[in-house]
Amino acid sequence: MSDLGETHGTQPAARAADSTRRQDAARAAAATRRQPAAGDAAATRALTADRLRALVEHETPTGDRARIAAAFQTLREWVEPALGRPGELVTVDGVDHLLFAPAAEPYVLLLGHVDTVWPLGTLADWPFTLDADGIARGPGIFDMKAGLVAAAGALATASDPSRVALLVSGDEEIGSLTSRALIEQLAARAEAVLVLEPSERGALKLARCGASIYRVRFEGRAAHAGLEPERGANALTELSRQVLASGEIADAAAGTTVTPTVASAGTVTNTVPAQAELMVDVRARTLAELERVDRWFAALAATDPQVTIAVEGGINRPPLEQESSRELFALAQEAARDAGLAALDGVAVGGASDGNFTAALGVPTLDGLGPLGGGAHARSEWVSLDAVVERSRLIAGIIDAIAARRRGEER
Repeated sequence: MSDLGETHGTQPAARAADSTRRQDAARAAAATRRQPAAGDAAATRALTADRLRALVEHETPTGDRARIAAAFQTLREWVEPALGRPGELVTVDGVDHLLFAPAAEPYVLLLGHVDTVWPLGTLADWPFTLDADGIARGPGIFDMKAGLVAAAGALATASDPSRVALLVSGDEEIGSLTSRALIEQLAARAEAVLVLEPSERGALKLARCGASIYRVRFEGRAAHAGLEPERGANALTELSRQVLASGEIADAAAGTTVTPTVASAGTVTNTVPAQAELMVDVRARTLAELERVDRWFAALAATDPQVTIAVEGGINRPPLEQESSRELFALAQEAARDAGLAALDGVAVGGASDGNFTAALGVPTLDGLGPLGGGAHARSEWVSLDAVVERSRLIAGIIDAIAARRRGEER
């Protein structure tokens, strides 16, 4: 098991020292500033800004256990006082996840992740900024550190946080390979799941496509490309044929996409490639469509009898269908009205999230509760500071609305 204090990567000493000073100052401000009194808008906004900076300045690339652990510690400093109970690290196959278990059941599960797609060192030339218009920028701020900041604020103001669980995973960006079972275990006992992933231009995500991932390996035979190419079996040529064939099984009318994304083949320019590899991303609105495409890959055969094909992978996330979010979206709309917030919109999107897992269990799931922003996985990532504050109020309102509904059902 890795040492949680281990560090990875290097930066020039002066840059690292400056980065450390900035991070320490941000964390100190966010940790020592108490949750403002209700109605103190300026103090709430300042605390939210401090927390955004502190969390963004924790670089948390997937797989960097030490840095993810440091971010988890910051989250614990914010959330434990709000809940009145400690968080715990749950380690699965060497990957850590942060869980704040509920104090009572039934409960609402808040679901998020702290890992990002950004490599260590990104912060050095793309630091956190907050401009005069309240736009905050930085690596991972939209996907999805702002959602975690909003959740921390919501837990401090929800009427009964004893019936709320919070799970922050450490491997969502690579498919939740170690966290999926934990997510499903917690969701199975929950009455509702609120997913803190980014919004779609402020709209909640009522439906998501399901996703499949495939790795296709081609094994041919090498030969000299100039002297006797006919003695070879070209794995790259076969890969090319299958790339074209895979496009034919997509169905635009059904919303099914089949996208070759990564390919590699060959070793040197004068040799017929004996090996090739292809990665394919599949998205579909229904499980039936994912299964149709999965059958195609399972039956995949080479057009060249001298080349063999091996297919790995399959359905990674089932779709989040709109019925799963219908009742929660109605509660969210009521909560927004009660809080004096703008009317909520809801959309269907192509991307998948951990909410796909929970919806597939039949648990009511509402996604896209992160704030207004944009630029996920791009250097243009941004969020609106005011929208983070508003999302805290919305999430707290939804938690309270679920609690009120529960009390009504128990009478």
